[in-house]
Amino acid sequence: MMDSTDQQLLALMRTDARASVATLAKKLGVSRGTVTNRITKLEDAGIITGYTVRLRPDAKPSEITAWMSIAVEGNETRAVIASLLGEPGVAILHDTNGRWDLLAELRAPNLAELSKVLERIRLVRGISSTETSIHLQTYRLS
Repeated sequence: MMDSTDQQLLALMRTDARASVATLAKKLGVSRGTVTNRITKLEDAGIITGYTVRLRPDAKPSEITAWMSIAVEGNETRAVIASLLGEPGVAILHDTNGRWDLLAELRAPNLAELSKVLERIRLVRGISSTETSIHLQTYRLS
């Protein structure tokens, strides 16, 4: 089970996966050994499944983009946000109002990987329901 330090570490790594262990340790207020051990633990547990490079959206025409509307149970919003910030398939996460509590932009290289992302997100404790739409095409009015 991940604690808040693990979740903060994942959030920092999602922002800059190339950040040094020393930089991560300083931002978290822990030792470099603690960061190294936690990264190893997260990799061994399959939470960190790999590292990647992010490209401009127009540089990845074959990538699948989807939007997931998420309803959160009770007072679980902060915990759900922390979990989703650690999910590699979540590119952007928005806090919203109305019927849905959160809106996540998902990105995956293919449908099989998108399916895995959806499955992992649906298992997050505190999520009561979701609705996903796949981006098919963009139209511009100018």
